[in-house]
Amino acid sequence: MTITLDLPSEVPRVSTDTIAIDVVQDHPFFSGIDQSSLAKLVKDKSIDELANLGGVQGVAASLKSDTTDGVSGDQEDVARRHEAFGSNTYRKPPSKIFFIFVWESFKDPTIIILLLCAALSLGFGIKEHGLKEGCNFRQNRQFDKLSKVSKNIPVEAVRKGRRQQISIFEIVVGDVICLKIGDQVPADGILVEGHSLQVDESSMTGESNHVEINLTQNPFLISGTKVVDGYGMMLVTSVGMNTTWGEMMSQISSDSNEQTPLQERLNKLTTSIGKVGLLVSFLVLVVLLVRYFTGTTKDESGNKEFNGSKTSSDDVINAVVGIVAAAVTIVVVAIPEGLPLAVTLTLAYSMKRMMADQAMVRKLSACETMGSATTICIDKTGTLTLNKMTVTKFFLGKQHVKAESHTTISAKVLELLHQGVGLNTTGSVFKSTDSCSSFEFSGSPTEKAILSWAATELNMDMDQIKRNFNILQVEAFNSEKKKSGVLIKNITDGTIHAHWKGAAEMISRMCSHYYDLEGNVKPLDQSDKEECDRIIEGMAASSLRCIAFAHKQVIKAEQEDHEHIHGNFHPYFIC
Repeated sequence: MTITLDLPSEVPRVSTDTIAIDVVQDHPFFSGIDQSSLAKLVKDKSIDELANLGGVQGVAASLKSDTTDGVSGDQEDVARRHEAFGSNTYRKPPSKIFFIFVWESFKDPTIIILLLCAALSLGFGIKEHGLKEGCNFRQNRQFDKLSKVSKNIPVEAVRKGRRQQISIFEIVVGDVICLKIGDQVPADGILVEGHSLQVDESSMTGESNHVEINLTQNPFLISGTKVVDGYGMMLVTSVGMNTTWGEMMSQISSDSNEQTPLQERLNKLTTSIGKVGLLVSFLVLVVLLVRYFTGTTKDESGNKEFNGSKTSSDDVINAVVGIVAAAVTIVVVAIPEGLPLAVTLTLAYSMKRMMADQAMVRKLSACETMGSATTICIDKTGTLTLNKMTVTKFFLGKQHVKAESHTTISAKVLELLHQGVGLNTTGSVFKSTDSCSSFEFSGSPTEKAILSWAATELNMDMDQIKRNFNILQVEAFNSEKKKSGVLIKNITDGTIHAHWKGAAEMISRMCSHYYDLEGNVKPLDQSDKEECDRIIEGMAASSLRCIAFAHKQVIKAEQEDHEHIHGNFHPYFIC
């Protein structure tokens, strides 16, 4: 049986800073626990301290939370948690004001020399540029706005027993957060339940090895780390600046005054020219003053300009000022003040061109730096889609089943499909007590598409399935295996079943039999496998994502050993 899904393109994410809100330490509503002990618990990864607090259940009870239903999520409860434990945001260095950019520009030695020359030549008559926004200042403000939007990542939280998407900024202490492969841990917390959960803590520790998170030895999750395998549920214990990531953020300054290669070369050039110009100007000043006071220079009538005491003080002052002005003119002419201006205008023009191509440039110098790049590596495509997938085709064995023909599937196969879809998944289905309301599906786009198809078209009751079966073992999905498996036990008759789900070409290799529409088990010989491969290749060529399901009932001799879910698995049907 094969399911194909429309495959949307992925949308890239951008990481940015946020603004934090001050935290109030103690709160009467949470008298059994305080923020400092929660933060220290996860930071030290102390199993003994967790046991002293009553384990995960004890921590959840102290936080007025529930490991299954989460927090109530009403405004009053969220407000209390914000007041007691803070919000899940991080402080950043204050944004530079306009005059900081002006001051940094005036640190250029060329600008300083030119300002001095202007002061000597024209006094205070030259006005400044005014309060018009500079390019870097405007770009910094636009980049901050973009940062706030891109950092607002949606996460899945359980509130009142219902999975719902909330902003990462709305997470409060006591929330139960759902984690899956690719997610970033949004806050510090403790694992409530999970399977094969591994995280990448390289951003915190520098170690590239993945860390296994489990309920017995290491249930602690640190904000800023990334889930690389498995899935789980975590109880939030610290948010915002109280987390390990928040402490690190407060100690790191994001501002760097490093200059680009072009700026360094221009500064070296203008400094050298400035030194030569000052030396020549000084020599000219000395020579002109010596000539004037020795009586060498003459006026237009041929008389000496300086005759000792006979020359009035006003004439001496005017002559000296003229000589100084001539020397200053040499400095002004020698320094290429137009070069920095021309470079700035060129970079500003490049920045405008890049903005037209939807490329945001925070600093003008980046245009020059990127101009030296020969190869740029990006991730997949940037095409925007609705990010919503749907089931478009369904194969049972080798037979294509149309949407209107689902009622022709045998009850036995339909029951196995309900088990494979409802229990071998990281998503969930929620339907309120109001019978008029529609279903709500959570999980990855692929999971939501399959759950929606099973619930609406195959009449799957996920809650009933979970009541009838106990999960014994889970093999989580990852990009290497391209499949996930679950071992379940029927509470009614005690039988054990194994279900697999994953890439169709991977699942088909595991199969020895398949079911037809009437529920008959048929052997999957070589010709049948080749036909299945052609079906899979045809759908893949149509840009469809092919997902297959497989099942096997475990015999009594194998029930004591759950390892057969890995190696000796021989399903009876494929979808």
